[in-house]
Amino acid sequence: MQEEARITCPFCWESLDVLLDLSVPEQDYIEDCQVCCRPIRFRYTSEDGVLTGLEVQQDT
Repeated sequence: MQEEARITCPFCWESLDVLLDLSVPEQDYIEDCQVCCRPIRFRYTSEDGVLTGLEVQQDT
């Protein structure tokens, strides 16, 4: 189960559409920004396939 979400890059402030896998209750991973290529840390939670929390931050 996947869902698209719009985030703002914490480095270049561009709005990005990302695909989140909601089949896992908790995720924590690094993915590079599609615009500036700097590492963004994603943390999110889901319950029964519904996004319940999303946080993005710089990974330095």
